[in-house]
Amino acid sequence: MATIIKPIVTEKQTALTDKFNKYGFRVDKSANKLEIKKAIEEMYNVTVVGVNTSILPGKNKTRYTKGGIINGSTSSYKKAIVTLKEGDKIDFYSNI
Repeated sequence: MATIIKPIVTEKQTALTDKFNKYGFRVDKSANKLEIKKAIEEMYNVTVVGVNTSILPGKNKTRYTKGGIINGSTSSYKKAIVTLKEGDKIDFYSNI
């Protein structure tokens, strides 16, 4: 089971990273804080101080097309905000 799905790289999350050394990740819904902490420490070789999680609900979406109205929804997901030890950093762009 892959605990970490992908990092969240948005403008708001980048501001948190620069100011408070907090990184955001999209994680598996069944993962708990201890599993997330262990996975981050193994994957990036950093020391995790704290983990905050939240489950974000899906949103209803509507598109207007030539064929008519199409209704759908996005899926819900779990987000983890990870605080690292002072001085530690994660570089997401190192192996591009």
